[in-house]
Amino acid sequence: MMSNCMGVTGMFGKRETAVVVLRDADAIAESIRAALADASEAERPGLERAAALVAAAAEGGDAELRARWVRRRLADAGYEGELDAVAAVKSLRQAEPGLSLVAAVQLTKEAAAR
Repeated sequence: MMSNCMGVTGMFGKRETAVVVLRDADAIAESIRAALADASEAERPGLERAAALVAAAAEGGDAELRARWVRRRLADAGYEGELDAVAAVKSLRQAEPGLSLVAAVQLTKEAAAR
């Protein structure tokens, strides 16, 4: 899971936005395993599928997580173009108004590379 952007002030007083990556897949996986222990036969296939989806989502590193977040934010904003285009940067900044230009460029480039 990725959090929303948080504003931080740099050493020169310029406001930058940091994108904080939060991983809670372990806690979710543990909850699903606990549910599986007490699951009925009817519930088991759905929980097993959920466990597989959580495991797959947890496999990627931070860069992959950020790339998925960028794609999702752009899709939610209705953007359908190339990820490394100026229009993608503009759409991402409109979707996340606190995101700096530098951060938006970096995030879209990173997403395009994945």
